[in-house]
Amino acid sequence: MLTAYDYPTAKLLDEAGIPALLVGDSLGMAVLGHESTLAVTLENIIYHLRAVVRGARRALIIGDMPFLTYQADPAEAMRNAGRLLAEGGAGAVKLEGGRWLVPTIARLVQAGIPVMGHLGLTPQSVHQLGGYKVQGKTPEAAEQLLADARALEEAGVFAIVLEYVPAELARAITAAVSVPTIGIGAGPYCDGQVQVITDLLGMEPEQPRRHARVYAPIGQLIREAASQYLHDVQTGAFPSARESFGLAKSEVAVR
Repeated sequence: MLTAYDYPTAKLLDEAGIPALLVGDSLGMAVLGHESTLAVTLENIIYHLRAVVRGARRALIIGDMPFLTYQADPAEAMRNAGRLLAEGGAGAVKLEGGRWLVPTIARLVQAGIPVMGHLGLTPQSVHQLGGYKVQGKTPEAAEQLLADARALEEAGVFAIVLEYVPAELARAITAAVSVPTIGIGAGPYCDGQVQVITDLLGMEPEQPRRHARVYAPIGQLIREAASQYLHDVQTGAFPSARESFGLAKSEVAVR
């Protein structure tokens, strides 16, 4: 699974055979320049979902439910999840949280809305967690995450994202549940992996995150291309006569 936020990226990833695309609230940082995911709105997700859905022909498109769009009560979660499907075109939604979310997840699933769970580091709770830190490092915390995963499976999720948890804990959770686990910073033992597309393409200005691998330095290529374009325009090298349009010299009327 990869994140996607626009039409051309979704089209390319879909053509590459990526089976699931997540319109994540990570767009807050990756696309909109916020310091966290908390500023992302439901309208933001719907807007980007529409673009991704237009670009993808076969991938499952999953829409993140932003901060405070599902935590208050199941009825509000139902309305907002329905908007992601009906207005955004998503095929499923993703929610962050453990056992406390079971009533909401069960109600969404009963209404026919596919739900992906998300455990471990849950970015919408970053202030409560004390920052972007590995979760489940103590025996007690590990047992809680294991119990949360079983509860989410019982509630009806079709998959669970495990973010920033120790690899052995991710292995234990993967063995304990029958639904697929999708890791990010959770080691090699999950059933699948998810990465943020801007990390994969080296488009972030900072150093790559420890859990991410840059597969193509697109960020550097974009900087070099823009710099070369600037130079060519300033020196008159672009556009050349061949790259210009208009009447041939002999056809130009001379007054």
